[in-house]
Amino acid sequence: MKCTRCKIPAVVALPSHHAAFCRDCFLLFARRLVERAIEEHQMFTAEDRILVAISGGKDSLALSWQLKELGYNIAGLHIDLGIPESSPIARQYSERFCATRGIPLHVLDMAAEGLAMCEVKRRARRPICSVCGQTKRYFFNKFAMENGFTVLATGHNLDDETSRLLANIMRWDVEFLSDQGPVMPAQNGFAKKVKPLFRMSEFETANLCFLAGIDYGYAPCPYSSKASFPVYKNLLAELEDRQPGRKIHFYDGFLKRGQGGFTAQGEKDALVQPCQRCGYPTSAGECGVCRLKDLMGVTP
Repeated sequence: MKCTRCKIPAVVALPSHHAAFCRDCFLLFARRLVERAIEEHQMFTAEDRILVAISGGKDSLALSWQLKELGYNIAGLHIDLGIPESSPIARQYSERFCATRGIPLHVLDMAAEGLAMCEVKRRARRPICSVCGQTKRYFFNKFAMENGFTVLATGHNLDDETSRLLANIMRWDVEFLSDQGPVMPAQNGFAKKVKPLFRMSEFETANLCFLAGIDYGYAPCPYSSKASFPVYKNLLAELEDRQPGRKIHFYDGFLKRGQGGFTAQGEKDALVQPCQRCGYPTSAGECGVCRLKDLMGVTP
């Protein structure tokens, strides 16, 4: 198997692109996918201060590496969730990666906030994945807004985005479908959020890390066994094996032909106002994290 671009022996085959690449050509291919996403969707410019949500896993580290290579002004934010089985590993990889590549890293410790997820899980009645996701979104947005960052970038890849899209379509969840997309503009107290890796699959980000020498952590959350998204990921992975390229066509089709209608409906349904206690934007009088703090007995 030879590289599609330079004809030397290839190291990565990508059936969805009808291509195979050597190391250098694959890294160039990945770079161009990210550049295309940034340019087509006007995610940010060289003047922006970009906060990257860093988990220590392959996607967030691949994103940070790529944006650093492209010369953007980035800093990382890692949220230590206080889960004994996985959080120390995730934090270690995040700190080591940023230290070796000269990327400023900020760390928020949920245990210090009184919101360690191991304790939250014991008290919360809602599914822990839902509570954890809400908490991370709250602190990522809060930190970005309070520290002068103009953009919040996350490492969501094509598999993440298509599985979320399929799950929301299966429920016809208009509110979530209205937010679906690689860019969420800054509005109503929310920072601008972007997903520069949305055209790259998990397989491609894993290869990017391997070929670029990025050492990433793999410490699955012990609470994620009942999460629904992996079910949709597996279904789409099987479809992709049978019909290479199906995932990106599915997602591109939604962006071009379906997103607009759901966005219009979502705007009608959503009424966002500041939380009465902390000022965080919410569709209720009090945000979910303030209610969580009450449950955990955290004093203001």
